[in-house]
Amino acid sequence: MGNLILCHDRHAVQPYEITRIHCRIYTIEELCFYLCNNLYLIDYTIMNGQLCDWLDEELGMESLASALRDVLRLHGSVEKFVLTILKSSKIYREPEMIRIQNVLEHLKNQKDIERQKFKGDNLLESGEVEEAILVYQAIMNQEKDETVDDKFYGKIYAGLGAAYGRLFLYQESARMYDRAYQICGDRALLKPYLYASYKYMSLEEYHILITKNEQYMEINAQMRREIDEVKKNLTEDTDPGLIDKWKRQHRRSHS
Repeated sequence: MGNLILCHDRHAVQPYEITRIHCRIYTIEELCFYLCNNLYLIDYTIMNGQLCDWLDEELGMESLASALRDVLRLHGSVEKFVLTILKSSKIYREPEMIRIQNVLEHLKNQKDIERQKFKGDNLLESGEVEEAILVYQAIMNQEKDETVDDKFYGKIYAGLGAAYGRLFLYQESARMYDRAYQICGDRALLKPYLYASYKYMSLEEYHILITKNEQYMEINAQMRREIDEVKKNLTEDTDPGLIDKWKRQHRRSHS
């Protein structure tokens, strides 16, 4: 959280314990940091009168405590409770608050397992690949949740395939994409599966693979056309003198 602004100096004598993870909180900054880093797992357990009392008595934040008690009294949502804390603390800048609000809105009414997947997807999208893998693996290691269909787990495998691919672990990536396709039957998964297979297989092995399936042959041909088009555009749009310079640099680096 690069936009964290340290603007409070009150430190609690008695900490507030987040029972879900047995974490002790001493400052409003620590509370907000916990909330923002666990948006995907926040539930009703954070929404209680004890937290209001702690903010009031230990940190002297009477106005915030009063506002939170109103949310409780009116049976407001967990999302409103959390946003009230973050906004009143004035720790995060407006763009970050908008992002947090959007995430909370998306997570509203989602099952816990769906929240976990959303966290993994966001970590992958933001480039935190290894962290995303850990989230996806944690989901797969849990007892199967019967409230979601099999395709949900197929999408987890697809997320793992994308993550392993970004780490250049192409054999693992291909294996995950293959499992995703077997579950989901989505033709769009075949392209990354074949690409990952091509990257780790020998040419002979890859040729044997694609000749086993007519769809593989079609998608492989499509991929070759796309690559040729990219090469063509790159050549047309790039200064020939620059290409010659790159070639000379490449030769020197390998001489």
